[in-house]
Amino acid sequence: MLILRLFSELLPLLALGYLIGRFKAELASQIASPLINFGIPVSLMGLLLKSGMDWRLFEALAMSFLAIGLLIVVIRTFPKIRTIIGNRSLLLGSVFGNSGHLGIPVSLALLPSQALSFSIGYDLASTLLVWSLGPILFANSSSELKGRAAWTNLLGVLTSSPAAKGLVGAFFVQLTPWNDQITSALWAPSRIVIVLALMIVGIRLGSFGSVNNQGIRNLFSIFGPSLLIKLMFLPALMLTLAKAFGLSTLMSNALVLQAATPTAISVLLLAEASGQEQHVAASLVAWSTLISLATIPICYLVLQSIN
Repeated sequence: MLILRLFSELLPLLALGYLIGRFKAELASQIASPLINFGIPVSLMGLLLKSGMDWRLFEALAMSFLAIGLLIVVIRTFPKIRTIIGNRSLLLGSVFGNSGHLGIPVSLALLPSQALSFSIGYDLASTLLVWSLGPILFANSSSELKGRAAWTNLLGVLTSSPAAKGLVGAFFVQLTPWNDQITSALWAPSRIVIVLALMIVGIRLGSFGSVNNQGIRNLFSIFGPSLLIKLMFLPALMLTLAKAFGLSTLMSNALVLQAATPTAISVLLLAEASGQEQHVAASLVAWSTLISLATIPICYLVLQSIN
């Protein structure tokens, strides 16, 4: 019942965005830029301060880096997989999930409150990576950077990424005597960021009003492999790694559920900000979110049966 209530809170926002998108589709691009520059750092700061920054968060962060990094290596190692996946939005969408805007509420609904730190760790790793690698991919049509240029670009994007700003901001806030007051003040803006991000998805969907059924089928055939990798392969990979490293049941369940989240809204925000592949990104986010309404509960039941 809790998971149904969670989704009932999300669907009205998507519906409102859809109605707006039917009449003012360009609003999505106008919202995306300030959301990237200001919204995401505030949202991440609020989540970090709410959960606290302790060793458990960084243990989960390290495991998340390992799983996501391993999947990226697999995709890059086998050219056939890259060819099947296709463009940059689909590549990012195969790897990065909506852990912050959907995964953390799912964690709160399905797991004990002690699991929040693990979920935050996964979200932090995913956010840092997607906002570090995503701009590089969209800024370079070849999607390939080599040698010193690759490291220079990665370092520059990482230091200026919204996720890095949020992490540094949360660290310094914890050092101040006003930690509790600032944490309380940032919680509401963090929720507003979630609302706006979900509405962007709805707005983009509203702009698809003229797409016919054949067009939808063609799009689904394009991003089907990304859906399979994101919703099935990545959670299975995370579960395998969790068992191999002997993680606690609570941490394992939290990380697997985060890995099972649909494609990150960040992928859509990056596409909106760059003006490239918005339709593909929005379709992938929308379809993966819809399908995850079934796959996340199934994943949870599988974890319960294993444990």
